[in-house]
Amino acid sequence: MKNNPEEVALLKPDYLGFIFYDKSPRNFTGTIPSLPNSIKKVGVFVNETHKNILNLVQHHQLDVLQLHGEETEEDILQLKLQATNKGLKTPEIWKVFSVDHDFNFDKLRPFEKLVDAYLFDTKGPHYGGNGIAFNWDLLAKYPSQKPFFLSGGIGPEHGSILKEWIQNNQVPLLGIDLNSKFELAPGHKNISALKTFIDEL
Repeated sequence: MKNNPEEVALLKPDYLGFIFYDKSPRNFTGTIPSLPNSIKKVGVFVNETHKNILNLVQHHQLDVLQLHGEETEEDILQLKLQATNKGLKTPEIWKVFSVDHDFNFDKLRPFEKLVDAYLFDTKGPHYGGNGIAFNWDLLAKYPSQKPFFLSGGIGPEHGSILKEWIQNNQVPLLGIDLNSKFELAPGHKNISALKTFIDEL
């Protein structure tokens, strides 16, 4: 989210994401408007310092941290420790993994006891917003019971395909990440396209 979070909030999503990464065209530098308590605010970070992350958690009252870079298990341990030392309640933590045709799920193992969920995005030239979907059938090999989000180039054309895939796959899918394919411009969401897709799903 960047330009119209209040409009999107009227659709009652479970989460709204705000990117705090200055190399992204969706980099958020404003003030998050008042949102319904049912919507959790997600801060998206890429290899950010713990100090900056925790300052933004305090400033925006973030509920979730989505770590989209090369963060290690030690980074997450330190982040939790520093949050405790500052007297902060540690937000939920999601670790993002970029998936290609030979993705190795062994990469998840060090994070199993450290994070609340995973997010699987398409491997591409950027840390996100590549607008390309990966082969979801790769997730048939998913070895964990930890919930995950499906991301990466999901667009209006995927509604019926995605619905069928969810029905046919017994995986702990927590949510669908809708981003670049539902935009009029980076960070400005197409409300009618989002509503149609959500209703269909």
